[in-house]
Amino acid sequence: MTSYQVTNPANGEIAEKYQSHSSQEIQDFIAESHNAYQAWRKIDVDERAAILNNIADLYEEQCEVLAKIMACEMGKPITQGEGELALVSQIFRYYAKFGEQFLETPALPGTKNAVVKKESIGVLLGIMPWNYPHYQVARFIAPNLMLGNAIVLKHAPSCPKTATAIISILAQAGLPKGVYNNIFATNDQVKSIINDKRIQGVSLTGSERAGAAVAQVAGAALKKVVLELGGSDAFIVLADADIDRSVECAFAGRFGNAGQACNAAKRIILHADIYDEFVEKLTLKVESLEPADPLHKDTFLGPLSSSQALQTIQGQYDDAINQGATVLVSGGKISKPGAWFKPAILADVTSDMRSYHDELFGPVAVVYKAKDVEDAIRLANDTPFGLGACIHTHDIEGGQLIAERLEVGMVSFNQAPGTAAELPFGGVKRSGFGRELGPYGMSEFVNFKLYNE
Repeated sequence: MTSYQVTNPANGEIAEKYQSHSSQEIQDFIAESHNAYQAWRKIDVDERAAILNNIADLYEEQCEVLAKIMACEMGKPITQGEGELALVSQIFRYYAKFGEQFLETPALPGTKNAVVKKESIGVLLGIMPWNYPHYQVARFIAPNLMLGNAIVLKHAPSCPKTATAIISILAQAGLPKGVYNNIFATNDQVKSIINDKRIQGVSLTGSERAGAAVAQVAGAALKKVVLELGGSDAFIVLADADIDRSVECAFAGRFGNAGQACNAAKRIILHADIYDEFVEKLTLKVESLEPADPLHKDTFLGPLSSSQALQTIQGQYDDAINQGATVLVSGGKISKPGAWFKPAILADVTSDMRSYHDELFGPVAVVYKAKDVEDAIRLANDTPFGLGACIHTHDIEGGQLIAERLEVGMVSFNQAPGTAAELPFGGVKRSGFGRELGPYGMSEFVNFKLYNE
């Protein structure tokens, strides 16, 4: 049975419990969303945009309260939570502003009067994770609400208070009842939801295992799926890079949100010529980093999200050390209540270690020394994942040529890994398929209907 409860990762105490919905209650929610969709799809696009702007306003007004909830649910430092919520507001405003433009239907080249119109398809199921509990929801629902779809959403079991806060915000913003429904469902119930004929598509952000399970069920039911799964992103620093800036970006990109981001800088690949200088500077920063109360404004590193997350990263860390990895900064479980982990840096991680191929979802940086550019590209691509990468170099033209050879969905230059409302997000290989955000966010769950006069 899936348990929906708030367990404060700073002390391990259960603060609140929520009742899972029965199968009949879930059926009622789907029926309500299906009925609400019939009216919502016909509402003028300007009215939808106004509601999205209202949602953005409410996120800005309630930012402090929502950030505190996240800190207590999954340990996100309060200032990082406020940053996430600012991004959420930007996403809703982005689709409110550009949604109508994305729906425009110019005539098809080579035809007289044929056009393809973008139309909604119905009720969608969203399955969302805990690490960015507002942002992940926003990037799925904002474009689809603008498009005219309705949503049934299963949030992470560890974030039920955030899930109910989202419902409240949408209602206050004027979203018609039923257009968005939150469900506290079990994994077994999810299978029946996907198979329900009223559900037209599924979007999941989560683990490979969860993505594979959902894709299997959805495929058998002939339902469209968007999957944003794990990542083991390369952070490549070439010999001509600005070392100080690159260190700052690597530090922020690896240890922000306690390293619990799919597009974090998980593998730091350094050209041999600058390896020693970079490692020395990064080591100094990480050695001075102490986990602290996520509710304090000056905290950068809080606890991990849960005892399970702590157990997983500790096992990967121990496995690497036991098999001969070099410890540049010693970290690991901190002996006190809660999910506390001291940040670490490892080197000499080899392909026979779990930490080489696994996604490290926690504050452990792994550095690699590349002999040359070719070796850096080889290391970057030697992973089952293909979400994103960062390249640090003054030679942007040369960096572009490197980017063309990387097996990823996103490449950033001379910055920390990140995201923005206008930038498409998604990957290849075992990082999933489909795109969210930007104009592509309104092109996944859509009926491209041909009108040929």
